[in-house]
Amino acid sequence: MQFYSILGGARLGVWGSLLVLGVACKKDSDIGAATSAGLPKIVSFVQPGLYPEGTQYDSQSGRFLVSSQTAGRIGQVTADSLNASSTYTYSTFADDARLVSTIGLNLDASRNRLLAAVSDPGYNAARTSAATKGKLAAMAIINRSTGTVTQFIDLGAVAPAAYPAHFANDLAVDAQGNAYVTDSYAPIIYKIAFDASGNGTASVFFTSSALSAPAGKFGLNGIVYHPSGYLLIAKSDEGKLLKLPITTGAGTTTTVPGTLTTVTLPTGLDLSGDDGLQLLDNTTLLASCNAQGKVYKVTTADDFATVTTTGTFTASIGGVSPYPTTLARRVVSGPGTVGTATGTTTGTTAASYVLYSHLDALQAGKTPPVEQFTLRQLPF
Repeated sequence: MQFYSILGGARLGVWGSLLVLGVACKKDSDIGAATSAGLPKIVSFVQPGLYPEGTQYDSQSGRFLVSSQTAGRIGQVTADSLNASSTYTYSTFADDARLVSTIGLNLDASRNRLLAAVSDPGYNAARTSAATKGKLAAMAIINRSTGTVTQFIDLGAVAPAAYPAHFANDLAVDAQGNAYVTDSYAPIIYKIAFDASGNGTASVFFTSSALSAPAGKFGLNGIVYHPSGYLLIAKSDEGKLLKLPITTGAGTTTTVPGTLTTVTLPTGLDLSGDDGLQLLDNTTLLASCNAQGKVYKVTTADDFATVTTTGTFTASIGGVSPYPTTLARRVVSGPGTVGTATGTTTGTTAASYVLYSHLDALQAGKTPPVEQFTLRQLPF
């Protein structure tokens, strides 16, 4: 049986329950209703040694986009048919010699572009070099339709000389279209402002010793933009959630940072290793904690001055954590969205997926490398 939806003028297939090959990284801030009927619980694909860290869902093309620390390219994961027994296929969406290791992704759909954080942790044998290993922080701008890299911006070039080590990790886009990128090795949040032609120019948006991490540790990680005008940022080494307001000077459209604060967590909530962040709505945030193997759902009643825990998901394959990193939100709405045994209904279907990256196996040099990777629907 086939189910269809109309979204933005595009005719999209909805992937129903499926038989997958088996169970073996955008961090995304799209907002939608939390109804998951009719969407697959597991999206599994085989690509030996890929080790993706970032993911986004592209509703226009009905595909998950995934990055790769070992290959650099951006891949797309699609269903081979619209049948309930569909399996999922990986293929290349975008590639460029400058993509050493792609990390976080942000699909800026309204501007028809995919933004990718690019770094060099040394895992791509074909592209790593002494000049870039542990030093590269960049952002690639990729045409959403063609996969062409339209601009490659060296973020490290605008960083203070006092910080030679760099690792561009995740990205967020504000209401004006400015992009913000975290650096895990340097205490920096970069800003990329775009002109009328879509060309980006990088600058240091915010830097502070409060963002520093010990050598060899990841500091800043996931980042999302809140519609009320601030950034929420994960600081992995301390398990903190930070809040950084974005303000606009009088008579100008230039954004500047406000005062950095730490979101107060409830007693007992440990966000160490917090990686991907995703806003479900203005008061609800998901945080994936990689080494913990958990995804937490938190809510706020005071604009993220404080949060409370309202859900916990534990990622496990055979009792072992698959090192969940980032989150993608799939939202489909319109006639025939939800498939049933007797036909279709009309409504909105939405689900959040967490990426099982297995990056711990990569970091440990496991052989043979992991072959199968999974996007797992969350229960909230």
